[in-house]
Amino acid sequence: MNELENKIVDILKTIYDPEIPVDVYELGLIYEVKIDADNNVTIEMTLTSPNCPVAESMPKEVEDKVKSHPDVKYAKVNIVFDPPWDKSMMSEEAQLELGFL
Repeated sequence: MNELENKIVDILKTIYDPEIPVDVYELGLIYEVKIDADNNVTIEMTLTSPNCPVAESMPKEVEDKVKSHPDVKYAKVNIVFDPPWDKSMMSEEAQLELGFL
């Protein structure tokens, strides 16, 4: 990971799913962070379910917070459901926090 990608991951770790006390990165909702040569950021993320109550607000929060970093020129979040999210995508830390380990 380059320095900007590390900073973006740090930002993502400040965004929590309101129903689960774990951030979106450790929850495994972030599938990919792409940064082009102009520091435009594209994030592929999913939700815990297609009917997630924060389906509109959480991607916007991710976009807004990443965009707010001074080195980021533009940020866009794409919601994907393939592959579908399941608890095995969570980090070990998240699984411990939620009592799955």
